[in-house]
Amino acid sequence: MSENTPKLRSALDGMPAYVPGKRDTAGGPVAYKLSSNENPYPPLPGVQEAVAGAAASLNRYPDMACAGLLAELAEHFAVPVEHLATGTGSVGVAQQLLQATAGPGDEVIYAWRSFEAYPIITQVSGATSVRVPLTAAEEHDLDAMAAAVTDRTRLIFVCNPNNPTGAAIPRPALERFLDKVPAGVLVVLDEAYREFVRDERVVDGLELYRDRPNVCVLRTFSKAYGLAGLRVGFAVAQAPVAAALRKTAVPFGVSQLAQDAAVASLRSEEALLERVESLVGERTRVVAALAEQGWPALDSQANFVWLRLGERTGDFAAACERAGVIVRPFAGEGARVTIGETAANDLFLQVAETFRKET
Repeated sequence: MSENTPKLRSALDGMPAYVPGKRDTAGGPVAYKLSSNENPYPPLPGVQEAVAGAAASLNRYPDMACAGLLAELAEHFAVPVEHLATGTGSVGVAQQLLQATAGPGDEVIYAWRSFEAYPIITQVSGATSVRVPLTAAEEHDLDAMAAAVTDRTRLIFVCNPNNPTGAAIPRPALERFLDKVPAGVLVVLDEAYREFVRDERVVDGLELYRDRPNVCVLRTFSKAYGLAGLRVGFAVAQAPVAAALRKTAVPFGVSQLAQDAAVASLRSEEALLERVESLVGERTRVVAALAEQGWPALDSQANFVWLRLGERTGDFAAACERAGVIVRPFAGEGARVTIGETAANDLFLQVAETFRKET
């Protein structure tokens, strides 16, 4: 580095870039984007009106305390207000958690492959990532994760359901794991896709945090609620952890538009449940069709499906793109495909069937 160049933290060297879902293509007839796990439905009833009302005050700072949203969340989920903290999407809250718990010399454990932001935000904090491979069934290896805990471990991410594989952890297995984790290690249950879970064996993290001071639950309005463009997420944790999150939050990070839209979304629960149920129905149909085509059995509890393709991943993504649908490839591993509109899902299934026959 030149002496005339500002000195930057060495922790940033070699940091992987977060890869967003691809939006378009060069010359292809792209009609559908199934690469970002977005909700294909428009905002819930009342949301656009709430945003329009908030837009009239864009010259003012938003409520930094998010008081209205926190009150609504507390009532909706039956938790104390002091157990809540907000941020710019659940990933923003996750970064706040790392700022509050981990730094140079500390370790952060998570499954791999899992949410691709985990290694990035861990490296930003200066902590060391400890990646524990998924099982052959694409699930968290909780025994191996528990065995990876050392006196340097400060935080463990458990993505449930897991992104990008869609696998979810049954309650008994998760409780056994939590029993093994030392009380001084924070376990973050990242439940960005909780609303899509239909497996009754999978516990709602909010049932676990209440009597476990080292458990924090992450949720987001970006997926089921369809507010991906407004960036608002929240955490539920015991008071000391929630207070630390509020201290590490970017001042005024959650816009008033996002706060008001989130409140309106919470008040449209009937419409939310209808839309989620429709997407779950489409997921069931897509999974069944893939199984009939001969793809390995899938059990996604999220709003996407995962195809383990290995070295064929790039070819499959390219075939989808040529047909008019964008998926999310992970080079050398597989492709994650969001459950979208029926027409989009049908197009994806056509490509999957042809690809399966030709390879």
